[in-house]
Amino acid sequence: MNAVGLVAFALVGASKGIHERFDVFGVTVVGLTTAFAGGATRDLLVDRTPLVLQSPLEVGLGMVGVGLAIALSVALDSPEDHPGTLYADAIGLAAFTVAGSIVATGAGLSGFGVVAVAVINAVGGGALADLLLGRSPFILFEDFYASCAVLGASAYWAASVLGWSGTAAAALCAGLVVSTRIVAISYDWGLPTAHGLVAGESVDR
Repeated sequence: MNAVGLVAFALVGASKGIHERFDVFGVTVVGLTTAFAGGATRDLLVDRTPLVLQSPLEVGLGMVGVGLAIALSVALDSPEDHPGTLYADAIGLAAFTVAGSIVATGAGLSGFGVVAVAVINAVGGGALADLLLGRSPFILFEDFYASCAVLGASAYWAASVLGWSGTAAAALCAGLVVSTRIVAISYDWGLPTAHGLVAGESVDR
């Protein structure tokens, strides 16, 4: 799951850098940040050395994602908006939610800790990449994105408490994250904003 997430998120992050017309180094930095920042934060939270600093394979997988993004930019006008990129992002979100849930559960964290670490693993890299791109992190807006990770990680923890096997819990988590994210993309789901809620109350009055 970690390998899948690395390739998928590096592809997504690099595509954003290409859209912003960054040079090759900048594209690589954004791609690798998207792929590794969340997992590195996860590892620090559970008191272990980040995997990216232990294995060259990790960096290699990230570079594969960056290479795919560059290849797509040659073939497509807007690779960051292509359905393939959006689906890759959904798969990466699911993969990192599962990976974070597994690591947090193995570290003996509480239910809240499992969900928190899994969500950080899943969306932390993208949030930091947005800062590099000069944007407010998109997870703070109304898009139904981080919520998918919350649902998936909660399902993983609940399944573990109920005695499900690790494989079954991981499959449930991944399936829930991917399905809710794809539905959210298809139907333009979003969470309400505080401003919208206040405006709605004013209209009711």
